[in-house]
Amino acid sequence: MTTLVKSELDEPVASTRDLIDYLARRAKPAVRWGIGAESEKLVVEAGTGEAAPFERIEALLERLEGSDAWRGIREDGHLIALIGESSSLTLEPGGQLELSGKLCADVHCCQRDLHRHIGQITREANLLGLTFLGLGAQPFTPLEKIDWVPKARYRVMAPYMERCGGMGQRMMKQSASLQVNLDFSDEADCMEKLRIALALAPLFYALFANAPLLEGRPTGYLSFRGPIWNDTDPDRTGLLPQMFRPGAGFATYVDYALDVPMYFILRDGAFLNLTKERFTFRRYLAEGVEGHRATLSDWDLHLSTLFPEVRLRPQIEVRSPDSLPPHLTLSVAALLKGLLYDSAAREEIWSLFAGQSESDRQTLYRQSWKLGLKAPMDGRTLREVALDTLAIARRGLTRQQRYNRRGEDETVFLEGIEEIADSGITLAERLLNRWPESRAEQVARLKRHCGFPGEQVYLNP
Repeated sequence: MTTLVKSELDEPVASTRDLIDYLARRAKPAVRWGIGAESEKLVVEAGTGEAAPFERIEALLERLEGSDAWRGIREDGHLIALIGESSSLTLEPGGQLELSGKLCADVHCCQRDLHRHIGQITREANLLGLTFLGLGAQPFTPLEKIDWVPKARYRVMAPYMERCGGMGQRMMKQSASLQVNLDFSDEADCMEKLRIALALAPLFYALFANAPLLEGRPTGYLSFRGPIWNDTDPDRTGLLPQMFRPGAGFATYVDYALDVPMYFILRDGAFLNLTKERFTFRRYLAEGVEGHRATLSDWDLHLSTLFPEVRLRPQIEVRSPDSLPPHLTLSVAALLKGLLYDSAAREEIWSLFAGQSESDRQTLYRQSWKLGLKAPMDGRTLREVALDTLAIARRGLTRQQRYNRRGEDETVFLEGIEEIADSGITLAERLLNRWPESRAEQVARLKRHCGFPGEQVYLNP
């Protein structure tokens, strides 16, 4: 969710055509398509598993800033992000650490980037008594005891979240996810990929379910991130049913975004709060606000505050999976690359979901959070659909012929989740099996399940 504002986009917006063109000009020929992996991790106290206070997380960033690789970004004197040559480290509202990795030609490149990142952060965290969990929700710490990262945008968003949904602040402070960014060649290609990725959201919640705990207790869900997002803000979350309608295109997405209430605009380094009334971008474009007129930078910032399962920013960003253990983190990128960067795979995967109605998608969406791979779909289970989906992705990756130095193609990144689908037992169910009673044993279980230990050899590239 963290966004670094693109202040260079100071072009004024004359009409909605400019907003549509802003999405369209992100198109690339297939030979230039890349894959971008973003991974959020919970930062916790190594001994207790409690959420680390902000001052400890800031100390971690300060240690990382001491290397030549990063340039610090400060706000009101606090270090809140690190910028590298081709990637960034940012903080979500509750201190979750997010790597926005470099845009890569293949998942092997993403792996090398992630491998360096994990080695760097775990070395420094160990010295501070911190560790990281690849888990979709904070396992122990109550909402009110998690520090807010001191960013001005969060001071605007937090009160608004309380008014428009019951779990918006839980989303901000207690959840962690993975995102994958994908390219497209033109409007038709973008819409095809967007629809497929939206249809896949329930499968992604089920296959990557890894958020069964909250505030020290099992929630009754395998991915409690689903209910959290569902009760965050109905204006800006969900499955975007309008994108499945015949003729949907860039203009459809722009119409949706225009009618979502704005949080703010940025002027002279400060956020102008627009949440006191329902002030949409459509109204802003027509009227302006306090003497300010809409720019493409405002539009880009607004797009970053929309949180559907898949969004345009203006690249395609898939947002459904829970945060995962380090050895599975790139399985999401590999699965999507296999399905969406191969035309035959796109045709095959869409054939599995094309017959769904809007009601079917919504029902499956909600069932996936609780039932995982046991959720029913068209007389089958999501486990069976997952096995078919992984086979399609494997064929797609094989045809793409991208190899590492050992001669392995990108299908190596599917192996961990193929084992989950084969067994039908999600990460969440494995974590909860014989869940211990003592906190010490619970913390030890979590570290084995999804921890980032300093000496871990992570799929050495």
